Amino acid sequence: MRTVARSGLIDQIITLLSDEIHNGRWQIGEKIPNETELTELTGASRNTVREAVQALVHAGMLERRQGSGTYVMSASDFGGALDRCFSRAELYDILELRLALETTAARLAARRRTEEDIEQLRTLLADQETHVGSDDHELAAHAVVALRRGIVAAGHNAVYLQVYDSLVPTLIAQSKQWFDKGNSLPLGARYQALVETVIAGKDEAAFQIMSDILTALLDNEQAKATGETARANAGEFIL
Repeated sequence: MRTVARSGLIDQIITLLSDEIHNGRWQIGEKIPNETELTELTGASRNTVREAVQALVHAGMLERRQGSGTYVMSASDFGGALDRCFSRAELYDILELRLALETTAARLAARRRTEEDIEQLRTLLADQETHVGSDDHELAAHAVVALRRGIVAAGHNAVYLQVYDSLVPTLIAQSKQWFDKGNSLPLGARYQALVETVIAGKDEAAFQIMSDILTALLDNEQAKATGETARANAGEFIL
């Protein structure tokens, strides 16, 4: 990371940190360096760094967690605004958005995935299989959402990924709540089949598997809303 000039330091630090987040130096959900480390990285004073970080907190890109640190919530201030919107949205509305976005993203991923994407998807799938069912529900939730995000990222559409990144905090919170209730991963085998289909480059099959997954979730949520017996699983079903 480059150091900055002395004029307009706060704005420069805001821009610098924003660029680093946008470029993936710190991922969504990841903790950024503390004030001392950021001071060393940027060459700015602790007060300047603190004010810049606070500005990004207000913009929704960062979140301070008492006793833990500061975490990335969005890759842009635009994404921060979307995150605030998504966090207040109804679950059914979120699922309908995911149906529109993730199905097309799966098709694009099968068409555009690179060797690096394939390696990353295999790693993410293995991480999910390792953490789901463990006692660490936070890690399990992150692993589940990271795999789905990896499929979106493999589609190489920057706008899709920016919107999805804005959904990530809400999806992680929902997934953790699911695991906290003692539930397992529904449709887990379908996610494995989805990854294999993307890797094989079968775009329409990838689209269909993702559509089947999300349609099952929507059907279950609709059944709950109408008082019917949930088709896919008893209780809340959001993964």
